[in-house]
Amino acid sequence: MSESVNTPNPWSRSGSDDGSSVMVAYSPSPPSPDPPPSRGSEPIELGSTWSRSGAVTMLGSEPGEPDVIEFGGPRKPRSPRRTLMWFGGVAAAVIAVGVVVLLAMSMTGAGPLHHNASGPPNVLAPLAKACPPPTIDAQHLPPAPPPPPGPRTVDADSGISYARYGAPWIPWDTVWNAGDLQVRYGVGQHFVTEIYTDETGAANDYHASILSGSVPAAENDALTLDLKCTGHQVLADVRRSYYPNPNQMDMMRDELTTLGGRPAWVGKFRLHFHAQGLKATSELVGLALIDVGRPRAAVLYVSIPNTVNQYDPLADQVLDSVRPT
Repeated sequence: MSESVNTPNPWSRSGSDDGSSVMVAYSPSPPSPDPPPSRGSEPIELGSTWSRSGAVTMLGSEPGEPDVIEFGGPRKPRSPRRTLMWFGGVAAAVIAVGVVVLLAMSMTGAGPLHHNASGPPNVLAPLAKACPPPTIDAQHLPPAPPPPPGPRTVDADSGISYARYGAPWIPWDTVWNAGDLQVRYGVGQHFVTEIYTDETGAANDYHASILSGSVPAAENDALTLDLKCTGHQVLADVRRSYYPNPNQMDMMRDELTTLGGRPAWVGKFRLHFHAQGLKATSELVGLALIDVGRPRAAVLYVSIPNTVNQYDPLADQVLDSVRPT
């Protein structure tokens, strides 16, 4: 076990044997004054909804020194005029480079300013693809002779005029544009030779006709065309589109000539056919393709059914009466 040793009390009186202690009283120290509040440290009322717990960091303190060390004097604001000049110079340089590139592409034929005049082959007129233009120049021709006396049918769109006849012929008031070539026969004369009922039970008119139109026969803006080749294409289109099939053709004329002083191809033939309900069994056809100095060739089409064969001479008369407008 441990042994304790008694140490005398320094505050006990000497010679006292009663062992009582003396109480020493100290005057209270004056309270230390509160430090003056620093700038920006005034108490902030946060409201009753804020919690008093937790530490608040740097409330109301002044910003410290900047983290970036700057050398030299304070920076001067950039001049707006100098900024505009800088952007203007960059824009001018970009435009100059673009102009140079476009000019270079145009000179080499690869730029957007280059236009291929010939065009892609798939947009050419069907007759221009089937019948390329010849190398001869057919435009330097003598003036056309004056038209023969008598009434005339004028087709300004096609560029020709021809003889006009009285009754039973009446003005044509519709448009035929059947066939692959889509030749628009929109001017001329006709009369109905018979009304018949076909195999479907539908009533149809059958016509004698003198009609004109035009067809895009030249390539782009060329003014020369292969008249014979083009004429054969138009003939095949007429035979396939306007007559009963099958049919048989007796060719009577197939030649290059001049009509009204203009280069032309003329075909004359008789078609033989049979159709249910139709009295006509054949038809005399005169067909001409005339070069009128335009990319579109004029077409003149004369058809006389054998039921009104007294008008057969008109096939030659109409063709001979053609003049350019």
